[in-house]
Amino acid sequence: MVIEREKAPLEDLMAAMDVVDTLRHQQRITERELDGEGRRERLLARLRKLYTAQGIDVPDRVLEEGIDALEQERFKYQPVKRSWRTKLAHLWVSRSRWGKPIGFLAVVACVFYGYYFFSVVLPERNLRASLPDKVNSVFSGIVAVAKNSAVIDQAKASSTKAYRAIDQKNYVEAEAVVANMQAVKTQLGLDYRIRVISKPNQNSGVWRNPPNNPGGKNYYLIVEAVDNDNRVLELTIVNQENNKAAVKNSWGLRVNEETFYKVASDKRDDGIIQANTVGKKEVGYLNPVFSIPTSGATITEW
Repeated sequence: MVIEREKAPLEDLMAAMDVVDTLRHQQRITERELDGEGRRERLLARLRKLYTAQGIDVPDRVLEEGIDALEQERFKYQPVKRSWRTKLAHLWVSRSRWGKPIGFLAVVACVFYGYYFFSVVLPERNLRASLPDKVNSVFSGIVAVAKNSAVIDQAKASSTKAYRAIDQKNYVEAEAVVANMQAVKTQLGLDYRIRVISKPNQNSGVWRNPPNNPGGKNYYLIVEAVDNDNRVLELTIVNQENNKAAVKNSWGLRVNEETFYKVASDKRDDGIIQANTVGKKEVGYLNPVFSIPTSGATITEW
């Protein structure tokens, strides 16, 4: 008996909900019978007849509760007001539609970021972390090779500038300073001779009208640098006419008119320039020492 009393309210509630559902589906009956005098009695009678025809015995109190619930809209669905919570819920429910493409894009993004991180970010971090050691190493290399105190003083000033840039996290400037120091170190380590080119069908000298003085003439010997194994070297040469640097294996070295014609006469004899070595660059020095009068100015095109 206890069990039946506990179940009765739930059974009545479910029956009342069924009555409301029946009334909603029988809209014409509801509208007609709930209008005018004696409407509840007529509607109760209709409902009894409807349930009896289906072989279902529903007490009048349950039918009345159903009618009351319909009038009070107790079992009417009230949609939840839209908010960020409802939007999030709808998004979660529809995850089967958008989940796969979003997941695919996420995987692709992770792959690309991983490649970028390991190929760009990580090497750059390692490079920046090693900058202080690199500055010290390049500076020590310059001091070990340089035979000119002015070069060492300049390297010391450059290393101080690089360390300051590192402390300020200005890594671009620090790397530029280190690159210049490395270029100085490389130049100090070179050992070569500068000789006038003396080859068939190739000019050993040219003259040019200066850009700012069309009536004048500048004279140049065409030279090249060779090491102790007689290999031609490629050097970075600055063109005095436009101040642009270029890597060249031959270039023009400016000389005076007398030197120019002296070399021309030497070649005119037998096609060979006897005294073709005009300068020497030794290890430990930045610049070559010339055995002929020259301003040291150069051109890369003629």
